[in-house]
Amino acid sequence: MLSWAITFLIIGLIAGVLGLTGIAGAATQIAWILFVVFLVLFVVSLVMGRRSGV
Repeated sequence: MLSWAITFLIIGLIAGVLGLTGIAGAATQIAWILFVVFLVLFVVSLVMGRRSGV
């Protein structure tokens, strides 16, 4: 999931440099959403991993 977020971020940056503001905005929004979902799932997996090890 993190790789998808990085991919969309790169697409957004390239589109922003080329002047495609609509595509750049959409790509960076998708990248931000995927990154937040990744962080939430990562924290949940850390909490569950520690809980089962006890």
